[in-house]
Amino acid sequence: MQDFGLYFELGWQHICNWAGYDHILFVTVLCGTYLLADWRKVLILVTAFTIGHSITLALSVLNFIHINSSLIEFLIPVTIVFTSMVNILKKQRTQATMRLNYILAMFFGLIHGMGFSNYLKSLLGNSTNIVGQLFAFNLGLEFGQVLIVLSALLISFLCINFAKVQRRDWTLFLSSAIFGIAFIMCIERFQLIKFR
Repeated sequence: MQDFGLYFELGWQHICNWAGYDHILFVTVLCGTYLLADWRKVLILVTAFTIGHSITLALSVLNFIHINSSLIEFLIPVTIVFTSMVNILKKQRTQATMRLNYILAMFFGLIHGMGFSNYLKSLLGNSTNIVGQLFAFNLGLEFGQVLIVLSALLISFLCINFAKVQRRDWTLFLSSAIFGIAFIMCIERFQLIKFR
């Protein structure tokens, strides 16, 4: 139980850590077009992302897959750029675009899970009984993700309802700002890819 608490805490602190703000940017832009009233849709979206990153986090930590970590570090901001572009270009939300969002969230979750696994592997070292730690870390990630989503939705609520910013304008502002940050990250990380 002590291990559970430790890895749960490490999980939520990892995703909420400003030093690794790429995950914060992704979760923020992922739910950037939604309002508090859309919480059911956001829950489905975040669950799709969770399923994706849980799969590759487990497969990578259990050594079933091995991916070039510098490539993953580059692909993470690519997912942010792509999601930002979808938000910017999408003028209306239809049933088809909602389904596309869920599929993209799950697919991009696969990439982010491999990024999380590098951190978790460094924590586990040579530990052999890792299923409990993996589960606790993953739950911690989800808790941290919920904190980020709630913060993003609350800021959207305040800007739209109190500052009277138009919803579309808020989406464009948020997505464009995150796009710019992530695009610079893509350029920087592309130069660091080690092709082997």
